Amino acid sequence: MNKNLKILLYGSNLWSLGEGMLGPIFGVFTEKIGGNILDISWIWATYMIATGIFTICVGNISDRKISKEKLMVAGYGINTIFTFSYLLVSSPLQLLFVQVGLGFATALATPTWDALYVNYYEDKTKAGYLWGIAVGRDQVITGISIIIGGLIVNYCSFKVLFVTMGIVQAIATIYQAQILKPQL
Repeated sequence: MNKNLKILLYGSNLWSLGEGMLGPIFGVFTEKIGGNILDISWIWATYMIATGIFTICVGNISDRKISKEKLMVAGYGINTIFTFSYLLVSSPLQLLFVQVGLGFATALATPTWDALYVNYYEDKTKAGYLWGIAVGRDQVITGISIIIGGLIVNYCSFKVLFVTMGIVQAIATIYQAQILKPQL
């Protein structure tokens, strides 16, 4: 496995560890800041729609204008900032804005990560296996991070959770930024 492929995989694994900690307790956090089931639905739907629209746009731009590596690292960095922004959220409307920002960041990182991953694997006859590694690891690590996130909130607080998530995502961003070295 080449160096860039390893950077993508390990950086993504770190990312999933940080991002997955909120997982199913997102609804609990929304209720804690005064939201209800409809707020959770609207906020999550807005995140998904924004992510989808931005992903289409970024996918198009990434083929023409800016390097995929730079867009991906920018997406990771912006996502880290918006993760720390959870610390400032005190209403469903503020949470909506954070989710739209996270949707934009995800749109920068995801299609570019996917395109780079395909580009970097050497043996195209093992594409299924390599995607299995990427997706399988991501699912396992996200599952573990959900447990960690629940433990942190149960024994500490959402603030501790968001700081932990942000720190892990910052480390993942720095790690992923290694992919920019060959372009310097």
